[in-house]
Order: sequence, then structure tokens, then C-alpha cells
Amino acid sequence: MHIHLDLVGGISGDMFNGAMLNCFPGRERDLEKVMVAAGFSDLVRLESGPTNDGVLTGTRFKVLADTEAHHHRDYSEIKKILKDSVLSEPTRDAALAIFEIIAIAEAEIHGKDVDSVAFHEVGAWDSIADIVCAAYLITDTGVTSWSVSKIPIGRGQVKTAHGMLPIPAPATSLILQEFEFFDDQIEGERVTPTGAAILKYLAPAKGIPGGVTLRQSATGFGTKMFPGISNVVRVLLFDRVDLPAWDTDEVLQLEFEVDDQTPEALAAALDQVRAESGVLDVLQIAYFGKKGRQGTSVRVLLKPEMEVAVTELCFVSTTTLGIRKQLVSRAKLRREESVINHGGQDFRVKVSDRPRGKTAKVDMDDLQTVNITLREEMRRRIEGQALSYVEGEKDREEK
Repeated sequence: MHIHLDLVGGISGDMFNGAMLNCFPGRERDLEKVMVAAGFSDLVRLESGPTNDGVLTGTRFKVLADTEAHHHRDYSEIKKILKDSVLSEPTRDAALAIFEIIAIAEAEIHGKDVDSVAFHEVGAWDSIADIVCAAYLITDTGVTSWSVSKIPIGRGQVKTAHGMLPIPAPATSLILQEFEFFDDQIEGERVTPTGAAILKYLAPAKGIPGGVTLRQSATGFGTKMFPGISNVVRVLLFDRVDLPAWDTDEVLQLEFEVDDQTPEALAAALDQVRAESGVLDVLQIAYFGKKGRQGTSVRVLLKPEMEVAVTELCFVSTTTLGIRKQLVSRAKLRREESVINHGGQDFRVKVSDRPRGKTAKVDMDDLQTVNITLREEMRRRIEGQALSYVEGEKDREEK
């Protein structure tokens, strides 16, 4: 199963839990047992039920705790509470990981050691319970992959134990680096640190993947009201269909021509481009252009997020005056690399999972040390050994 999180109003711990309960009805009793296992049953009370804001229907989830439960706790104390609990291992590990995400962000913001970080709002029992419930719903519902929409950034300030802070709060901003945001010009906090940490833990893809069919949708309500929009997280639950034996993604393609740079200088320049982070491949094609000049057409494939850095490097290191760019889709075979020891020497081998069976290819640099008359026979033996090794590993995993 795959879940896409559509952050209509934003995301918080209670909104995520409400949406998951709306998607997987009947889990409310399970969460009560989770609170017992965590040792929280005397400290908090869970409430959930149907909600209608006049536009959408869904579930609102609340954790109620007495006023004495609302004080700060150190990260080390929360770790001990969870490790001493009798929660299932997957739930406990997920909860610990989510808290660690928040602790690392808070430590960086305040310049403290991670274990000495004091949680204020997140350290209250209701927030702790929110995260533990989320950890259970993440690990026990059978969801295998996640994706997320762009995130509403929010505006204004939020009141915290540290005083008034800009929105998104510093911890939220740090946790959600590399996520995509948009501004719908609505005032208020749209993503809480707890909601941000849950997203970070899920490591969701950007946008709905291919090879899925929609089974159902569900909504979880937050407590705030925003003008002109329902404050909900929408969960879209998909079933995966049979996928092809390859993966697909998008890469950026840069293209340009050079006819006034010496071959030596261009080769050195393209070596620099090839070594740049995020560059996947660099291709050179000879051509004849205007006035019968021989030139070189260059094609660079790279990760889209590296567009600015790689474009700048191409302009700096080559004599081109213009670069064309386009996003292209690609299909890529799943592959793995292994090291095979043959005759006392290590050889790097890349094994590719092709639609009609696996193939292996020895790294040509490693074969250069083998006598040329033996090279082809050696190559076949090593590649056969690599395929046998990979299949053996697969059989052991299945057992």
C-alpha cells in the first residue's frame, strides 16, 4: 500500500493521527492498548470522532492530559521512558526516531548537546502520546511507501516557551529542509515541529508515484480554523499494481556546442563537470558546423536540484555562450555492485536486473591487469560467479 499526504491545511501530530484513523477505522482501541504499553494510560486520555466543518467530513483526534503533564522534559528522559516501555519494537523504534529528528534540530538551533535538549511543547505528555500513536499507525497499518504534496508555509508568528517565533518555527524549518513549500497567503502556523518530524521520518516522495490505483481517501482535522480552507490532512490510500522491472525518474538534460576550444582544454573542462556532485553522465559527440568547422556537442545529465551549480560550471569551464535545458523522463534498471574475489584478486562487478533475467558486467579497469589472451575467459567466469553469488544471497533472504 502507498499513502499520499495532501497537506490541505498543513500537518500536526493530531491531524496525521486523525487522518490515519479515518483511513483505517477501528484502530482507536488499538491506540488505547498502545498507551497502556507505553505506560501513559494514567496520564492521558484519547478522544477521536467524526467531524464536519461544513465542507468536508473526517476524524478529529485529541490527546487530553491534565495540566501537571504540561512541563518540559529532556530528550534523554523521553528516550528512557520509551526504551523502558513494553511497546512493540517497530512502534518504539519509530517513536524514538521521530523524537531524535526533533532533538537534533533543537540542539542545532540552541547550540546544545542532543541529549541535553529540553522539549517544551513537544515534551508534554499529550505531544509525547501524539508521536507514539503516530509511530504505531505508521508501522502497523501495512503502508509500504509514502509521498507528500507541497507544504503550505504559513505566515506570522507563533507563541512558544521561547517567546514569539516566526512561522515556520525554527525547528520546523530546519527539519523540513529540501521539502517543497508554497505560500497560499494564509496567516498562522501550518506545520508544527511534531508534524514536520513525522514527515521527515516518513521520507516521502514528491508527488504520487506511478503504478498505483486509488482505493480510498480520508481526512484528519486540526483544531485551528483558517479562512476559506478546511484545516485538514487528506490521506489518499493507493494499492500498488504490478510494476515493470525498472524504475523511472526525471533528470535534467543540458546541451550545448563548442567549436572554439581545444580538445585538450575541453576534455579537462568536461572532466570537471563529470566530477561535480549531482552529475550523472557527460556525453560528447563530434559534428561539423558552420564554415565546415568541426565541433563538439555536449550533453550533460544531472539531478534537477543541481541545475544552477552545474550550469554555472559549464559556463565557467567551457567557451559555450548558451545552454539548452529540458527535464526528461528515464527508465533505469535496478542494479547492485559487488566485489568478487577470483584467483586472489578482487574484481568489481555490476549486476543489473533486466526484464528477462540478470546480467553482470566486470569493471573494465579491474580487468586491465589480466593478460589480454586470458581476459575474455576471465571476464565470463567472474560474471558467472557474480550472478551465482547474487542468486545465492536472494535465496538466503527468502529463507
